[in-house]
Amino acid sequence: MMADDAYQTLMQHLQYPDSQRLRALLEHVLTPEQARMAVALPGTPAEVVEKTGFDVERVKGELEALFHAGVVFPKGDFNDRQYYRFARSIGQFHDASQASRGLDLVKDRKFYHLWHDFVMNEWYPDRGKVYSELPQHFARILPAYKSIKDLPDVQPFDDIREIVKAQDRIAVVPCSCRYRTTAVGKHCAYTAEEEIWHCFQFNRGADYAMARGAGKELSVDEALALMDKVEEEGLLHTWQNNSSLTGTTVACQCCTDCCMLAVPMHIIKAPLDKLWAKSRFIAVVDEKACNGCQTCVDRCQFDAIEMVKAAGETKSKKLKARVDPEACFGCGVCVVGCDKTQALSMKLVRPPDHIPTKGA
Repeated sequence: MMADDAYQTLMQHLQYPDSQRLRALLEHVLTPEQARMAVALPGTPAEVVEKTGFDVERVKGELEALFHAGVVFPKGDFNDRQYYRFARSIGQFHDASQASRGLDLVKDRKFYHLWHDFVMNEWYPDRGKVYSELPQHFARILPAYKSIKDLPDVQPFDDIREIVKAQDRIAVVPCSCRYRTTAVGKHCAYTAEEEIWHCFQFNRGADYAMARGAGKELSVDEALALMDKVEEEGLLHTWQNNSSLTGTTVACQCCTDCCMLAVPMHIIKAPLDKLWAKSRFIAVVDEKACNGCQTCVDRCQFDAIEMVKAAGETKSKKLKARVDPEACFGCGVCVVGCDKTQALSMKLVRPPDHIPTKGA
């Protein structure tokens, strides 16, 4: 099989057979020989040898290199790699290939530019249409723990700390979205991913990250401390939209300026409530305590807070924060940021059955 045919086959597998941007990315990531090996998958190294005629030791070495690069994936035990397959989708390829401690944001800048060109011009617009047409939300916003820790009737599925404690193994890797935006000169407005990683991998996801050296394993206490940092920075806890504490291998700590879920919605000008379900809470303001600092406005990623003149106030020119309850997603990052006056707090406004039961 010719190399060009191999790249074309991989493009068809990823459902972008006519994308010259994807071709450029694949040609950067895989040599022509590696592309032929990827096309020969799924299979064992011996089966790849039969299909390609390459030397068995060379095949084993190249498949190992592609595994560590996030391009091919072992079946079964990640540490006993006997059978491989190519990335099942653009999404898997996107996350695995970009979220790795082995990448350098300067040295690998061309790689990130190729990814950014493809996602912004082709994949993100397509994903935005898909997300906006889903019959129900597949993900939801979780409130910052510090914003709800003193409230009654908080359920375990509301509490990111309980979710963390329910996992058997935890790791953290660099966020694929923020690593890319940083590399291409569009730095996140909320955090520095190059300094602190925020993408949590649980259970089999953690096993995968550790097997290929992509991230760092965390104890429960280390994970909880990192979650506290996430809330201080104003990032958004997101989780599957059901009441289960387990079942997904990734817990994103999102920002609406970089996130591979939110940015597609911005591109097609669709509201974020088509993407994420809201938490069971909303933020409320104590106008008397509010000093008009506007920190909450800066921290709110949903444009749900504005500064207005206090009701009935005629003399003072000082503006007060006001929360739009319809726009508020109940993330609580404004409450965490209002630590001086504590003018903001969270209010429970939705019943437990707002969160679907898994499988329902």
